[in-house]
Amino acid sequence: MKQIKMSGIVISESNMGDYDKMVTLLTPNFGKISCSARGARRTKSLLLAGTQFLCFGEYQLFKGGDTYKINSCETIEMFYNLRTDLDKLTYSSYITKIILDVTTENQNSYNTLKLFLNTLYTVSETDKDLNLIVSVFKFRLLKILGFTPNINECIFCKTKDNLSYFSIINNGFICDSCINKDLGAIKISEATKNAIKYIMLADSKKIFSFSISEEGKKELEIISSLYLNNKLEKEYKLEKL
Repeated sequence: MKQIKMSGIVISESNMGDYDKMVTLLTPNFGKISCSARGARRTKSLLLAGTQFLCFGEYQLFKGGDTYKINSCETIEMFYNLRTDLDKLTYSSYITKIILDVTTENQNSYNTLKLFLNTLYTVSETDKDLNLIVSVFKFRLLKILGFTPNINECIFCKTKDNLSYFSIINNGFICDSCINKDLGAIKISEATKNAIKYIMLADSKKIFSFSISEEGKKELEIISSLYLNNKLEKEYKLEKL
């Protein structure tokens, strides 16, 4: 067996046998991996905390063939506020479902993991609007996945003026003159257009550091959801826990 040390966050957990667990870790260099944790459900187990949902830590693993076994773990962040606030837990679980779908094994997931941790921290430690946080997360995730929309000019005529619409199908802004070429495009305010630009271009640590009106929040929520569902070819619904 090969011994490996890596950081990761638990994105799913399930019981196995009387006291064991199977957990899925999202790691920066190995992507999404499944690991067994023997005795992790015993009350005195040293693996008890580190194998809980959304625990981020340093894990000592043994790899034998295609299987991983957690030998020890040192917790770094437990995100306690997510566990004591039902709304925050609901939104975090929703985000995690998306992460589970877009990650695979043996994949460099550094940027995805960084975004995920940054989003969870913002949900946990701030009072920012949860729907706005999710909208930002979706747009930024799509950028990481290679679905960056055209935000600099009209996708048809290339003008930089009067960009008043967002096209889900054609991936970006459309000007007033070209709207007849995509009647399904969504009318957006200037504030929403600037917010989308900010989310795409800002430093990863500052993507949540902006304010927007309630109207803009709603527009971002609609566009980010439709854009994500279209590109991932799946409809994601927020389900109350």
